[in-house]
Amino acid sequence: MAGAGAAGGGGHAWAVVALLFNAFTWGVSWWPFRQLADAGLHPLWLTGFIYTAAAVGLLIARPAALPELLRTPALWALVLASGATNACFNWAVSIGDVVRVVLLFYLMPLWTVVLSRWLLGERISMRGACRVALSLAGAMVVLWPVGGAVAAVVVLPDALPRWLPDALGLLGGLAFALNNVMLRREARRSPSGRALAMFAGGAVVATGLAALLTQASLAPSPPPLSWGWSLVALAMALWFLVSNLALQYGAARLPANTTSVVMISEVFFASASALAMGAGTLGWREGLGALMILGGAMLASLQKD
Repeated sequence: MAGAGAAGGGGHAWAVVALLFNAFTWGVSWWPFRQLADAGLHPLWLTGFIYTAAAVGLLIARPAALPELLRTPALWALVLASGATNACFNWAVSIGDVVRVVLLFYLMPLWTVVLSRWLLGERISMRGACRVALSLAGAMVVLWPVGGAVAAVVVLPDALPRWLPDALGLLGGLAFALNNVMLRREARRSPSGRALAMFAGGAVVATGLAALLTQASLAPSPPPLSWGWSLVALAMALWFLVSNLALQYGAARLPANTTSVVMISEVFFASASALAMGAGTLGWREGLGALMILGGAMLASLQKD
């Protein structure tokens, strides 16, 4: 998604503003997801509804995106990666400690090193190895159970509420890294084709997973259609659509390293909002882990484009 060239003057400033808007969107999106979850709408059903509406809106504006998606198997991988990203992240921040989830999600630079080597044939540099080590150390600090009782983490089913949000955050970061690597590999595709793949992924993966969980009685059925929650969901679909366009606008006008630095502000928006509303904690372990994980992300941003 990151572009090759930098914009100058006012264009540069507006590009930064656009990226900040996208980071803000993702940083505070946990709140409406939690509010609607409390009203009986599971975050996976909501995610599917939002991205279905966004995909329909995009198809109305850019109908040529659908044939491109259907005839391009490489974009199907983007469908799965984007869908897994949104399903995991939105579910995790709806049920877990928002600060922990966002920090674990931002292990994405670690996964990017591995996936770039595998899918793009990129060499793992010393800087890449350092950011992998730093990110892994930060994750261990955040995840290590209080008292060091490692076995307690994997005992089922009692431990499920404790480790499920963390696992979803980790898996979401891995999927997001795959999403970004596939965007780089398929940069020659049209922006509308890539955007439709991402929106379709959010719709298909989240809705499919929600249906499976509901069938297994592990998630509630969606509530009856009403103006209340449907209008909120439609507003969120528009919000996410504009946010995606803002990301593409900003990333196309700034160097990739600048884009990476600006997008790290999502951690600030998420942590500040969660701490202010009592949806997250920031003890010494989370603070130390955050420094390590964000240090790994900053090392990634210093890489030359």
